[in-house]
Amino acid sequence: MQVHPIRPIRTKADYQVALRQVSALVDADPKRGSPEGDRLEVLGALVQAYEAKHYPVELPDPIEAIRFRMEQQGLSAKDLQPMIGGLNRVYEVLNRKRPLSLAMVRRLNASLGISAECLIREVAVA
Repeated sequence: MQVHPIRPIRTKADYQVALRQVSALVDADPKRGSPEGDRLEVLGALVQAYEAKHYPVELPDPIEAIRFRMEQQGLSAKDLQPMIGGLNRVYEVLNRKRPLSLAMVRRLNASLGISAECLIREVAVA
């Protein structure tokens, strides 16, 4: 692997070079704290910063995030009752007929680990 000096990633070409270096370092699996391990850590941080600026990931729709977490954890609508309220209210929320309240957001965040930032996003109410 050709070792390039570490420098800011300003262009797509810089980004591609950094990605190739990171990939080669990951394949080499350097020990943490070694010169190669430090290089991987620094290049990874630079790549992450570039990607955050140029390829931002938008937060998911709150209802889709809840549905995804339900699927991940094998939860039913009934399992959401402690966080949202009665079963009728759970279905109203999941069907976009009722918005999430602040109390619901707090309980969903605490119980399911869905970020509050995601849960407070605007939801199109049907």
